[in-house]
This record gives sequence, structure tokens and C-alpha cells, in this order.
Amino acid sequence: MPGAAGVAMLHQERFHRRWPSLRDPHVRTLAWLLDAPDLLARDAPCWAGRVATLGVPSPEVVAWLDALQQAPALADLQAELQRQPTARLGRYAEQLLGFYLRWRGQLVAANLQVRDDGPGRVTLGEFDFLVRRPDVNADAGLEHWEFATKFYLLQHDPAQHDGGADAFVGPNLADSLGRKMRKIMTQQLMLSRHRAAGQVLPAPVSSAQALVRGWLFYADDMRLAPAMGIADDHCRGFWADAMGWQARYALAPELHFVLLRRLEWLAPARVPMARTVPLDRLMVELAAIDEPVLVAVCRAPQADEQGDAIEIERGFAVPPDWQQRAVRQVRHAPVTTALR
Repeated sequence: MPGAAGVAMLHQERFHRRWPSLRDPHVRTLAWLLDAPDLLARDAPCWAGRVATLGVPSPEVVAWLDALQQAPALADLQAELQRQPTARLGRYAEQLLGFYLRWRGQLVAANLQVRDDGPGRVTLGEFDFLVRRPDVNADAGLEHWEFATKFYLLQHDPAQHDGGADAFVGPNLADSLGRKMRKIMTQQLMLSRHRAAGQVLPAPVSSAQALVRGWLFYADDMRLAPAMGIADDHCRGFWADAMGWQARYALAPELHFVLLRRLEWLAPARVPMARTVPLDRLMVELAAIDEPVLVAVCRAPQADEQGDAIEIERGFAVPPDWQQRAVRQVRHAPVTTALR
């Protein structure tokens, strides 16, 4: 299959091989959050050492995840998620990561708000996570993590040589990778320096870093600019309109497709075959979309996969006018070289 999707299949295959026993969707998503490749290149000069990484899960963590989908541990995870139900993908990911950090005994605080001391008590910002990791940080200092799970589609404006990080736009065109990282680096990671933060922090912050997970999506003729600060092995997929999907899979009748719900976007999909549709049915559904939808491309189950379809690659299906609207957004993005 053409384009960047060949690399995407490698990540899906790696995930399924590493976690073959995980079927519960929440546990699979948590495993992905802990084990996925970093989206950003940690050593890229543009990030100035302010990108966090979790590293490879230890054997202890692997065993914990495997046990987590069994009773009574699974009930604890489900109770945690039901305590504050959400349809927001970012909040869902925060809940899962917080559950893990509490189990590790590393979580000091989550979603800790900082307000000014004026009469309106205006919220100045929020610490996503404050953690203490003696096994990683020898002085056991307090670490501030800004956590983000993001999905961006590369849209180069033909009128520009390089759209920079702003050429990666969100599917709803309300955000871009450049805009998001400028906000994290220049505002959110600076929160501990505000005098009002001292009133709520349990201890001084020794480091502030961004922990970013997500997927980037490419049209077949687009390639990543080499100095953009993105990790070489990041999770990736493709994007195309309905005609592109038809052309891409017309000669692959053995494949199956499933439109992913928002909270299913993170981990490679493993779903009952009954949820999948063939290409002709997918084309009917794509003809009716007015906003991008994320589709998992799946193979049929093998003997040991309990009748589940297994994702081999993924892509966004976009409506016919999406690319033109994306070009306009990239063209009007602020001019900056900080994240190129």
C-alpha cells in the first residue's frame, strides 16, 4: 500500500505482537499511552530539552497491564473512569495516565489549578501532572508534565516551500501542531514561575516538560520535513477523500473497515468483526460525511484472535472541500521559525 502507511503498518503490527492478550479497550489504550513511540524528537534543538519520555515499559508494568483486564483490577480501572465520565479524548487519556501514575506511587497532583489572588480569582493555568520519580530523577525533584494527545494531518500549501509545524493541522482545522507546541512551550510550561503557583505547589518544580502522544497523517505524495522536531518513528497514517479511499483499496477485497469512535482513536483497533464493513459500504458512509472521520483498516481475525478484526493501518477520510480549507489555514498561520 502506498505512501507513509507502510510505516504505519509496522507500528500496528508491533503493538499487536507486543500486547496480543489485551482485549479490553481501556487497558489497550493505557498500554498504548505507555508504550507508543514519542511524537516529538526529544533531542531536537527546537524543544530545548523540554520533551518528556516514558521509556520502555518494565516487565513489572507489562505484567500489571496484563493483570489489569482481569477482575478485580479491571473493576478499579472502570470505577476510576466512571468517577468523571468524559467524551473528550484528552481528558480520557489523562484519566488513564493518572491511574497508572497512582499505581506507580509517582503522582503528586493532577489537574492542579492556579488562580490569581484578585477579587475574581481568575484561573491562570493548570498543572496537568506533578510527579516525583526517584528511579528516574536522582534528586527526586518535582516534575511538571504538560500532557497532550494529538492528531494532525500534514497539509503543505503549494504556494509555500515549507509550512513548518503549522502545516500539520487538526482534522477540524481548529488547531495545528505549531500552535499547540508554541502554547505549551511559551505558556503552559512556564506556569510554575508565576508567583501565584507557589501558593498551591506542594514543593518547588525542578523540571517542566511536555509529554506528547499522538498520530500524524500524510497524503501519499507528502513527506516529513527533516528538521521539524518530530520523532522518526512516530505513529503515522494517511488521509484522503472518498475517491482516494476507493482507489487505494479497490483491489483489496480481503480488508475490512471500521469508523472509530473518538475514544478509540489512540490505540490500534481490535474490534468484533460485526463492527466492520466492506469497502462498498464504507463508500456509502463516506459519501455522507461533512467532517473528517478516522477509519481503521483491518484484516480478518486469525485463529487465536477470538473473532476480532485487527487494525493494520489507519487513515482520515476527509470531505471534498477539506483540503482547500486546510490550505487557507496554513497560508494564514503566523510566520515563525521556532518549530521548523
